[in-house]
Amino acid sequence: NTENLSLDLIGKFFASSVYLKTPFYNLLKDIVKKQCTPPLCVIADVFFGWAVDVANSLNTINIAFSTGGAYGTLAYVSLWTNLPHRRTDNAEFNVPGFPDRCKFHVSQLHEFLRKADGTDLWSKFMQPQILSSFKSFGWLCNTVEEIEPFGLDLLRKYIKSPVWSIGPLLPKSWLINSSAPASVRQHAGKEPGTSPEKCVQWLDMHSDDSVLYISFGSQNTISPSNMMELATGLEKAGKPFLWVIRPPLGFDLKAEFKPEWLPEGFEDRMSRNNQGLLVKNWAPQLEILSHRSTGAFLSHCGWNSTMESLSQGVKIIGWPLVAEQAYNSKMLVEEMGVAVELTRGVRSSISSDKVKEVIEMVMGKEGKGRDMKRKAQEIAEHIMAAVKDEVNEKGSSIKALDDFVSTITTARK
Repeated sequence: NTENLSLDLIGKFFASSVYLKTPFYNLLKDIVKKQCTPPLCVIADVFFGWAVDVANSLNTINIAFSTGGAYGTLAYVSLWTNLPHRRTDNAEFNVPGFPDRCKFHVSQLHEFLRKADGTDLWSKFMQPQILSSFKSFGWLCNTVEEIEPFGLDLLRKYIKSPVWSIGPLLPKSWLINSSAPASVRQHAGKEPGTSPEKCVQWLDMHSDDSVLYISFGSQNTISPSNMMELATGLEKAGKPFLWVIRPPLGFDLKAEFKPEWLPEGFEDRMSRNNQGLLVKNWAPQLEILSHRSTGAFLSHCGWNSTMESLSQGVKIIGWPLVAEQAYNSKMLVEEMGVAVELTRGVRSSISSDKVKEVIEMVMGKEGKGRDMKRKAQEIAEHIMAAVKDEVNEKGSSIKALDDFVSTITTARK
């Protein structure tokens, strides 16, 4: 878990992963020796490009795996390998692999990418790993063909290899029923700040599509000043909200949350009038997003959270912070029409009035809020259909997985 590491240490952690190449080769070689045949394929993360050489040396093939969506993945790998923002003084610029209409903005780049020049620690790791992954036999992508036709088309053209869209990688029970058994409520190593039962009971007290769910993921947080403005804006908006909250930037994320990080008496007022529930550390996100009362999600736009939200037909208020989150947000706003971006980046600043304005627009039953809801519900239907696995009817993601297995089996003969 990297949630308490500085950016410098995270960079060193990433860079150290290349030293896994030799032990992985030795492990695989031992397996081949015992089984007298190489594995059908090696499936390795896009940032483990060294796995391509290992697979080739043992007479098998490597499949690059992207845990993100197609649009965000292409943006991330193209930005790192081309550094197009270094070639212009303009705030807006074109990114190789994207049409001219999809201009990117320097504010969408995380600080370490903005400063990258090809000689820095991050570039020295990212560029060779990504370029090596381009030599893979094909790619697996955690997305759905029907919801990302544009991004998938661009990614396939750019890497010139097969891309199988096999998403969403979510518990199957959540894609079939609106409620799932307790067994899928577990979240690797995370202790809930409030019991799942209490969260659901609180949501039960509110009307359909009335609650704003707020979470910035398991490894992100916002600045103290923005936390204060967000809280003030929530109170001004007067809409019910469930906020998964953790210490702000500059403090230990695992430390006890202090009331001083919020307006005086805020939590007591929200609890007393039943407007808000503050959950410390972690909450059962899929249970919350699938609840009838959840109307929108103020999110960092990490891809897992994005897919969870879209699978339940929940519209999004974007506040991307790091990694490819800003590119996911861009796609949700410009291509899907299911999101509005409140702000972006860890160093941005917001006002409580802007928070109130955006919440009222997105949570509204008419105008843009209504259109976003309709589009989110259409995407949810596409996601549900993609994982249908019946005798006479298979969804696109099931077909893609079948085709992937058939293709690599044939390739090895």
